Amino acid sequence: MSAAVPPPVRGDDSLFVLFKGGRLPSWYLLTDEERTAAEQNHIDLMLSVAERHGMRRLEGFRLMGQQHDWQRFWVIEFPTLEGAEAWIEAEIAPPYGLYGFYEYHLARSWAVEHLATWPTFPRPAVEPRAGDPHQRPSLGADPSSVAVLLFGRGRPGYEAAGPELRGDEEHVRWMQHVARDHRMIRIEAFQAIARPSEWHRAWIIEFPTLAGAEAWMETEVLPPHGAYSSKQFFLARRWAPEYFASWVPGSRPGERRERA
Repeated sequence: MSAAVPPPVRGDDSLFVLFKGGRLPSWYLLTDEERTAAEQNHIDLMLSVAERHGMRRLEGFRLMGQQHDWQRFWVIEFPTLEGAEAWIEAEIAPPYGLYGFYEYHLARSWAVEHLATWPTFPRPAVEPRAGDPHQRPSLGADPSSVAVLLFGRGRPGYEAAGPELRGDEEHVRWMQHVARDHRMIRIEAFQAIARPSEWHRAWIIEFPTLAGAEAWMETEVLPPHGAYSSKQFFLARRWAPEYFASWVPGSRPGERRERA
């Protein structure tokens, strides 16, 4: 693989909602019946938004270490801003929305073609769960891999330093070695549209083992490149991937046969 540093380009015109979410402690003070009713109302509402606005992707991750009220990270893809806005508005709607923690960022995919060459053991596409997604099954985390959620940005002076002083090519070469040696499953990057002060890009880097995730995090901060950037790392596992893949309109096996 080439160690050339990727140009600052994004993917297609899809819009991504990057969502840090969780349930507030007040959720657990409700009765079982109240929680069940609120959850079903929420599922029905969100599926209607997905259908109406042509949602292209819904993928969740459960943090391995909860961060206050933040428990899960979601990537939601729509073809338009209208769909993203409708999703956010519906998600915080009561009754379910009264008991949630919500932090949303709009983003575009970044350096798609360059990063596509990095995974050494990519996983096949998720096969959506058959059946009606309105009927929620028992949900759980996928223990077969570990994902590094990385939120980063250049420190003041990053651009002025230039790629040679920052050691960009050497950094890329080191990271690609980790990808190869630890059987990287995937890497994906998003660039925030309205750059938060703490980060400008978010990354999902997935390995089959914790050792791969640890090696990635340790290598990311090596100097000189690491001295010019600020990075936050969180470990997570995929959250019920087959079920949430089935939320995408037209994704389920029966629907694909009908449309063929």
